[in-house]
Amino acid sequence: MSEESGGAIGATAASADAPGQRFSPGALRMPAEWETHEATWIGWPHHEPDWPGKLAAIPWVYAEIVRALHRYERVEILCHDNDVREQANDALNAHGVNSDGYRLHVVPNDRVWLRDSGGIGVLNGAGEAALLDWHFNGWAKYDNWKLDDLIPQHMASIAGLPVLQPMRPDGTGRVVLEGGAIDTNGAGLFLTTEECLLSSVQERNPGMDRAAYEQVFRDWLGVRDTIWLGEGCVGDDTHGHVDDIARFVDASTIVLAYESDPADENHARSADNLRRLELAARKHDLRVETLPYPRAVMMNGERLPASYANFYIANGVVIVPTFNDPNDRIALATLAELMPEHEVVGIHSVDLVWGLGTLHCLSQQEIRHG
Repeated sequence: MSEESGGAIGATAASADAPGQRFSPGALRMPAEWETHEATWIGWPHHEPDWPGKLAAIPWVYAEIVRALHRYERVEILCHDNDVREQANDALNAHGVNSDGYRLHVVPNDRVWLRDSGGIGVLNGAGEAALLDWHFNGWAKYDNWKLDDLIPQHMASIAGLPVLQPMRPDGTGRVVLEGGAIDTNGAGLFLTTEECLLSSVQERNPGMDRAAYEQVFRDWLGVRDTIWLGEGCVGDDTHGHVDDIARFVDASTIVLAYESDPADENHARSADNLRRLELAARKHDLRVETLPYPRAVMMNGERLPASYANFYIANGVVIVPTFNDPNDRIALATLAELMPEHEVVGIHSVDLVWGLGTLHCLSQQEIRHG
């Protein structure tokens, strides 16, 4: 284990000309999640309001996540302060995690959903990596986001990568975009939802329409065609993130969370998304497979966004949220069949999902570089 501070914000972008010359919009590509990683980034849980009454259980879930990942790739862990760093160290030691497989960094943060606040890796034509620093505004819902908006700068400083800040096509400022709102096959195809990006509810980028988003995707992420799904799953406080409902598992295969029970609130949503994917499959020669949903996971009368689609693909392993449900077995077996070169590991997530996110929401991959 290495214990480090966050470093100087913006240190890797001190010379704005060099990154601008080497990483020009229109010549970048967002790799698929299954492409080789340098590391996985997470933030150690500390914000009690994310898991009201259950925070004490959550660090042990995180310790299991690191235990599952660290044999395959290094895990970079952001800790809000020195006390949180010590708590993380104690939990990881208790779970027998080899200290060579992770590093702890003291980086102040508001919350720990690095899929959305962390920097997104892109490659230029020479295979060099950079981090995209999208503006993060707490999903246009919460007011505690200003520390999280700085996380990509800290990541870049620690990893030694240049930082790029995508701008709106109309030139009026930075683009707001969360990693959970998008998914790619790394070869020009993209998944997102209308509920998240085109709705006036939790509106990230007022004034940006479908064409403007697709231009941003082309310029900064190398996307040639975007597949727009409709709504996300019930209980998702992000208002429609795609990573709870549909994911690429290879360049030509998408898995969709599909609810077969017509009485369930997720049925109509998932049926509409299936129709959209079937149309896209004919256009792009794609294969569409389905994952079940678990039965509804409830807490204090609130339905939580429990979904097997929130899995995370690392180097040689896929970690999958499980929910003490008979469909756990079906989801694990389906993903194992679709990704036979990866070990598939279930992570118990009934407590975790009380934070309204699970494994993909809390992780962010760093693409292999150097």
